[in-house]
Amino acid sequence: MSSQKIGIVGSGLIGRAWAMLFAAAGYRVQLYDILESQLATALQELDKDLHRLEEQGALRGNIRASEQFALIGVTTRLEELTREAVHIQECVPEVLQLKKSLYSQLDELLEEQTVVASSTSTFMPSLYSEGLQKRQQMLVAHPLNPPYFIPLVEIVPAPWTSASAVERTRDLMLSLGQRPVTLKREIQGFATNRIQYAILNEVWRLVGSDVISVADVDRVLSQGLGLRYALLGSLETAHLNAPGGVADYFQRFGGEISAVSATYGETPNTQEDRATLAEIARQCEQLVSLEKLDERRATRDEFLIQLAKLKRQFE
Repeated sequence: MSSQKIGIVGSGLIGRAWAMLFAAAGYRVQLYDILESQLATALQELDKDLHRLEEQGALRGNIRASEQFALIGVTTRLEELTREAVHIQECVPEVLQLKKSLYSQLDELLEEQTVVASSTSTFMPSLYSEGLQKRQQMLVAHPLNPPYFIPLVEIVPAPWTSASAVERTRDLMLSLGQRPVTLKREIQGFATNRIQYAILNEVWRLVGSDVISVADVDRVLSQGLGLRYALLGSLETAHLNAPGGVADYFQRFGGEISAVSATYGETPNTQEDRATLAEIARQCEQLVSLEKLDERRATRDEFLIQLAKLKRQFE
């Protein structure tokens, strides 16, 4: 439990998820947005979500939903948000110019102890912090959606981010019960999306080449690789899959890996290949109609709740 103040810029879905995570650990949380009406709506949603999670037995932390909600306040003034904050989590839309404008304002207001972390999945931190006086206090802390149920957070420093800012952010994420990973340097796409996009590109190729259906290619992950990866990463999986560990694995299968990889071809242009996109969309909507997306998301979240409980038994 902590009485330290956390600021959150943006009261949308991700901002509210961060607010719940910080409140669950006992931090004082202040949400910032430009309109009071948006903040009022956010508070209503937070109150509803926290009590729903409590009823489901899925509420995080050791204090009741009402106590967690009482830790969350709001403001429309950046100067109030930054005052005495040890950490600010930025959750504004993925528009680079918007981020640059926000960080320029924060640069004038930040106190010495405050780290600013962006939730961005798109922009390297150097793109919006370059040239700022307090850029050493700025980095990325990228969550996976939904953050309340998926504990991974990618911490990505800019070239000028201080080691202290990285360490304090990692310690903060651990205090929430999240599972941070730290990139040693910034790279486009970070780690999660680079791996995720590699999978999506090959899935696109396989469906677009009429090798396999959408349902079956997703089953390869949900009923195959995903079951392994829910407990073990790809490298530890390889390490366990050969008598002599990972070195033995790549000695045995490295040639096959290279041969198959050479057949992948060019990276598909998923924005312009409209024919493949139309076919993938058609098959996806056969699996889950657009009208049932919210219902399926709720099923996903319940699965993640139960999976998280199970995983804790093995940690």
